[in-house]
Amino acid sequence: MVEVSDEIISRINEVLVDANRFLSIDNGSVEFVRLDPDGILRVKFLGSCAVCPLRPMTLRAGVERAVLHRVAEVKRVELVAN
Repeated sequence: MVEVSDEIISRINEVLVDANRFLSIDNGSVEFVRLDPDGILRVKFLGSCAVCPLRPMTLRAGVERAVLHRVAEVKRVELVAN
């Protein structure tokens, strides 16, 4: 179980800010929704990322990879419905 803290959420948001630098090139972005106690991070794609056919690859190879590398408390990243 992960004790969700402001410090963990801050580190997650730092990673998402970095990801958004790349996603904004294609008029998209990703935003934090919540971190569940089981370590599952819930995010939402916005803009062109919300409808892009490559969003599963962007989620796994981009966002999830970066988050798992920098925030050990996160075990997986999942999308929520837009």
